[in-house]
Amino acid sequence: MSFEYAPRGFVGLLTPQANTTVEPECQILLPSGMGVINARLTSNKPVIEERLVDYFDTLHASLAQFADAPLRAVGVACTGSSYLYGKDREDALFQALSKQQGAPVTCSALAVVDALQTLEAKRIGLVSPYPDSLLARSVAYWQSRGFAVTAVSKVVATKADHARYGSTHPVYALGSKAALASLQQLRGASLDAIVMLGTGMPSLKSILEIPVMDGAPVISCTLALAWRCALAAQHQPISATSLRQWIHGTDWKARWQARCSAA
Repeated sequence: MSFEYAPRGFVGLLTPQANTTVEPECQILLPSGMGVINARLTSNKPVIEERLVDYFDTLHASLAQFADAPLRAVGVACTGSSYLYGKDREDALFQALSKQQGAPVTCSALAVVDALQTLEAKRIGLVSPYPDSLLARSVAYWQSRGFAVTAVSKVVATKADHARYGSTHPVYALGSKAALASLQQLRGASLDAIVMLGTGMPSLKSILEIPVMDGAPVISCTLALAWRCALAAQHQPISATSLRQWIHGTDWKARWQARCSAA
């Protein structure tokens, strides 16, 4: 198979069916020379919580969309599913998926866990675009992973967001302005790290503007996933140095500027 456009290898992404944020952000985040192959997580369940569980229940079949594409790593870009699955079922699932794929398979929540552990973060703040019911499951998940959630700031879409990004799913109506405003609300909260939740919420502009707040590094679910997949694909070890470079946009800031200059 041709690696002409991906001399550093291919990463596979599985993205929720209506998500329009993950692919553009990962194309910006992943190192030059690394290719992305995308497939969709689909479900006809009518309720969001049911869809999120269904996404994980059918991951073995979703992976089959890649057939024999030579993927060096696969990232599942859906954090909400992890909250409802719970850490034990999640761990068992992704161990089985990695064995099935013959390459590392991870998800956005597990990538955030790796990032927070790498930063030695204990007290974390959340920037949340979720409805209250899913936010409660999110807080419980991070606590089950050993982190103390000591501050939460909810993101509310502006009227301009709704007009420009109108969607049946509230998170997909959010823009960077709303995300950045919510992030600012965590100033003075005495945190070790801040996590911007929701792979559907644009996060890169916020991180570039505020990579560190009061000493707390700012990460998003998609940044953590891209970081983790890139390291796995290149057989590089996890390190705080590499993560901090990603947070500060050392490699990807210029790509973001080129992509978003017309926005």
